[in-house]
Amino acid sequence: MAAKSVKKVVLAYSGGLDTSVILRWLQTTYHCEVVTFTADLGQGEELEPARRKAEMLGIKEIFVDDLRETFVRDFVFPMFRANALYEGQYLLGTSIARPLIAQRQIEIAEQVGADAVAHGATGKGNDQVRFELAYYALKPDVTVIAPWREWDLTSRTKLIEFAEQNQIPVTKDKRGDAPFSVDANLLHSSSEGKILEDPAIEADEIVYQRTIRPEDAPDQATVISMDFEHGDPVAIDGERLSPASLLTKLNALGKANGIGRLDLVENRFVGMKSRGIYETPGGTILLAAHRGIESITLDREAAHLKDSLMPRYAELIYNGFWFSPERRMLQALIDESQGSVSGRVRLKLYKGNVTVIGRESPNSLYSMKVVTFEDDQGAYNQVDAQGFIKLQALRLRLGAAAGRKGGAL
Repeated sequence: MAAKSVKKVVLAYSGGLDTSVILRWLQTTYHCEVVTFTADLGQGEELEPARRKAEMLGIKEIFVDDLRETFVRDFVFPMFRANALYEGQYLLGTSIARPLIAQRQIEIAEQVGADAVAHGATGKGNDQVRFELAYYALKPDVTVIAPWREWDLTSRTKLIEFAEQNQIPVTKDKRGDAPFSVDANLLHSSSEGKILEDPAIEADEIVYQRTIRPEDAPDQATVISMDFEHGDPVAIDGERLSPASLLTKLNALGKANGIGRLDLVENRFVGMKSRGIYETPGGTILLAAHRGIESITLDREAAHLKDSLMPRYAELIYNGFWFSPERRMLQALIDESQGSVSGRVRLKLYKGNVTVIGRESPNSLYSMKVVTFEDDQGAYNQVDAQGFIKLQALRLRLGAAAGRKGGAL
């Protein structure tokens, strides 16, 4: 029985078995009007079938939105300005998509006068947290319905039985258990569960969808250039591209060169460890390029401060705190650092590897006159290093002297 009276709910709807069952379950359990929202984030699937299925299930208000440019421009690029990696490896492809989906859901709820939102995330994963933290941050009084935490449809067999009882079509390929689950968008694809649950067993090649095997990549390296303006990529090989088009092109380059595979055991926010297979071909190239242009345009201490804050920033996104005040504060600092991060990076792509082979910028802090091993004509007085070293060593010498006298260091 519904815990709270609901008149209208906006459902994050993919058109698949789970969310189609959820749609009907909401109608029969809450006796409410359902509005469906399907987001095109570049997952590579035709979305019109989701619209047609929602219509077949009696839905009158259906939203199918192309959010690819918004996703890359307003979510992916700001995150990459921070060089964000969760636990040192994960490029946060799923994590960064959830706040945009939630944001658009709340906008639609306001537009159509809905008093509730619903999602299809399970009670074991991170996505339920990400969706709901975003909902509450944007609409504090919203009612959130999470069917997987409420219903008794605890197996695929029960889902299919419910679908058949409620005239929800189930295709033949959906009747058997899928060997693993997949989430995808323009930044990455993520595979987990079932045949991937044992971290001791190498993932089968059927798992990989967005990259070829590095061993099968061309024997000839691919060399590209990428132009940056204020920390964001704007062109590849001199061709200016929109954010989504640029990431799409990087994905194609990464796929062809076997770049971006990651087999990771990570720590979920809800407390358990999980094993996932991630493919982030374009993002892997972008991260290397961005760090390359930063290496010549960022002041040393500014760069080190950014690096020290990055794990916290990445953790906030992973845990679902995109709309938190602390993430916004960190973003302001990161964005401030990117004012001079403009220029061109050259990269070599070869059999799963990305190598920066050149970088140039009108804002470069690199001085060949100072760094040269040849005669620098007085640009750097090497004798000055003696005093610098002695000052740096003072506390070490005092500590060592005290230790010889029996004192504690």
